[in-house]
Amino acid sequence: MFRAGFLAVAAGLVAGMGLAGVAQAGNTVHVYAAASLTDAMNALVSQYEKSHPDVDVVPVYASSSTVARQIANGAPAQIYVSANEQWMDWLGQQDMTLTDRRDLLRNSLVLIAPQASTLDDVTPDAAHPLVDYLQPGERISVGDPDHVPAGIYARQALQTEGQWDTLKPRLARASDVRAALALVERGETPLGIVYATDAMASSRVRLLGTFPADSHPAITYPMAEIGTPDATTEAFYQWLQGDAAGQVLADYGFSPAGDDDR
Repeated sequence: MFRAGFLAVAAGLVAGMGLAGVAQAGNTVHVYAAASLTDAMNALVSQYEKSHPDVDVVPVYASSSTVARQIANGAPAQIYVSANEQWMDWLGQQDMTLTDRRDLLRNSLVLIAPQASTLDDVTPDAAHPLVDYLQPGERISVGDPDHVPAGIYARQALQTEGQWDTLKPRLARASDVRAALALVERGETPLGIVYATDAMASSRVRLLGTFPADSHPAITYPMAEIGTPDATTEAFYQWLQGDAAGQVLADYGFSPAGDDDR
């Protein structure tokens, strides 16, 4: 009798723990985002969790291509924020349901140098070939143009300016835009092509100039919920589109995408 009662209580405790685990899991939002969003998203998560102490927002950062592949391979993402439309489109072609897709942000493409660089400011356009600013053996760091959005935009800009063929063999290809930034921060490359927000986030690099807006497609950050969102995910997703989140993003150098919802 005692044994039967003990087993019943134990079973109840286990069941209760299981239900608690389910409830806790339901209050967790996994956000898979482009590496260039690291600082801004961390600030957003911190602010949101302060006003929603029962919610745990778990961000994962990497190149947009990397996180898209992770999601397609079963990573537990509930929100995906890409640094370009291409990888969001790709994810939607992998039998993934993208709910309420919309453009959240815009960014710009810039040329940077280490803080100690003696180079003058320059507008990186066709009139200023970047190869002229490189010594023999030196390279320009950039996100890998084969899959990293910042690198794809860089390739498009350099092609527009007629510099791609010359600079292609002089590129230090990084796994994501933050890795490209780090190469310049450490002085391993004298120049780098990153987003304006990345340059703004680092005290160890100096902004030399901004690529002309018409040299590459608009840099937009689409986001979407993955599958059918639960209430916790939906609440955070909507909050990201509000004024409070918009102010945080502006503080980190991003501009709103406007009303071009997809």
